[in-house]
Amino acid sequence: MFVKILLIVVFFTSMILIGFISRKHAKNVNDFVLGGRTVGPWLSAFAYGTSYFSAVVFVGYAGQFGWKYGIASTWIGIGNALIGSLMAWAILGRRTRVMTQSLSAKTMPDFFGKRFDSDALKIAASAIAFVFLIPYTASVYNGLSRLFAMAFDIPFTWCVIAMAVLTAAYVLLGGYMATALNDFVQGLIMIGGIIAIIAAVLNGQGGFTQALIKLSEVKPAEGETLAVAQTGVFDSFFGPDPLNLLGVVILTSLGTWGLPQMVQKFYAIKSEKAIKTGMIVSTFFAVVIAGGCYFLGGFARLFDGEAIYNVAADGSKSVAFDAIIPSMLSSLPDILIGIVIVLVLSASMSTLSSLVLTSSSTLTLDFINGTVVKKMSEKKQLLCIRIFVVFFIVVSVILAIVSMNNPKAFIAQLMGISWGALAGAFLAPFVYGLYWKGTTKLSVWAAFAFGVGITVANMFFKFIASPINAGAIAMVGGLIIVPIVSKITPKMKKEHTDKMFQCYEEKVEVTRRTAIEDK
Repeated sequence: MFVKILLIVVFFTSMILIGFISRKHAKNVNDFVLGGRTVGPWLSAFAYGTSYFSAVVFVGYAGQFGWKYGIASTWIGIGNALIGSLMAWAILGRRTRVMTQSLSAKTMPDFFGKRFDSDALKIAASAIAFVFLIPYTASVYNGLSRLFAMAFDIPFTWCVIAMAVLTAAYVLLGGYMATALNDFVQGLIMIGGIIAIIAAVLNGQGGFTQALIKLSEVKPAEGETLAVAQTGVFDSFFGPDPLNLLGVVILTSLGTWGLPQMVQKFYAIKSEKAIKTGMIVSTFFAVVIAGGCYFLGGFARLFDGEAIYNVAADGSKSVAFDAIIPSMLSSLPDILIGIVIVLVLSASMSTLSSLVLTSSSTLTLDFINGTVVKKMSEKKQLLCIRIFVVFFIVVSVILAIVSMNNPKAFIAQLMGISWGALAGAFLAPFVYGLYWKGTTKLSVWAAFAFGVGITVANMFFKFIASPINAGAIAMVGGLIIVPIVSKITPKMKKEHTDKMFQCYEEKVEVTRRTAIEDK
């Protein structure tokens, strides 16, 4: 217990210290929200990666999908690295950085408002972002607190409240720069931690080969609805249910392209040259962290026991997916459990800070300023952002506690709802808006309506069994809807679109270095 407490104290002390050091970088709105657009490639890459992967992935997704798909769940981590990191940086990085600076856009809703010349779009996007970032934040608190409860035997509610207070202090002190600096330190902890934990867990099963042999002997439980219900499916290449596995890969990989807290990392990066370095570092980080988490979760069925089941009043049992990873780790030595806690804290605190900063700045800059209050001074905007940081955290904590008391509200479901609505609404209009002059205002409204509509309707009517698949359908559907609607709706004024894309086509004159060329 002393070792675990010591590691936690050191972690929190360093985090708050970085917050104090970064206060000088948070004196105006641009600095507080984007770090003055001067963040280097390594800090940006680690900020992207640590915002991407949190307790949601380590506890919720790794446990649930490792249980469902076995070792094939590693494909999710590979998809996260190639699609969610490498392709996201390559396709979105430069164009996002260049256009958002040209438009002086600080948030994704601000981008929509200026790119499509519509304050209504900006307000709608800010409302969507604020509402649907809340369940994501709640899912992070949920996963984080489960591990704390396992390690320290502290009631869940107190864990959530403690995390909320520390997150508030962390963000309020230093804004984006404090987040980026902490993300770098936390990312290094995550890389070392995940390697140590995988080695320890597999060693407890007799090594990698022996663990695979044991996994090959596991058969799906009676009553499980899997595509292939036979021995050997959980160590197979594509697992027992490849189609639903593909849905998870799409949601968790392609989804990052439309998440405000992820895309905003491109707004803040220092230069175009830094984007290339950031892309390589971010992809490596995703391979290690996401690949490692899902690989570890793939052995979940080797830890089948009473601790991972919910027992109903009638005696029936159901798998408590969020308890799987804590159960796998509970038998590790204290020093390794301490490393696990710091690892998940590192991942989660960075994600939480990114979420609350994105949501509060979006609501202030895109909804309050210019709509509720016609003209806010710089000082009032900063104060308002900080007030909404606290408000957002309080609401998220309440939702986390409520969801914890509902055994059917798994972490993966909360995150699926959040990512499905946000990426379903924003992904397609954002990507097309960066690349295609023909994207129309009505096509953006159609994408917003489709993404949010599918997600919310499925929450109530459940016409798509999994919220994960509903989210994947919302994303892919948006990519189809935007070009179709753009072709049949009124085009935007040519002068406006030409002005928007002028930043990519700016011409410069240079002195010719070679006067006589080889024939």
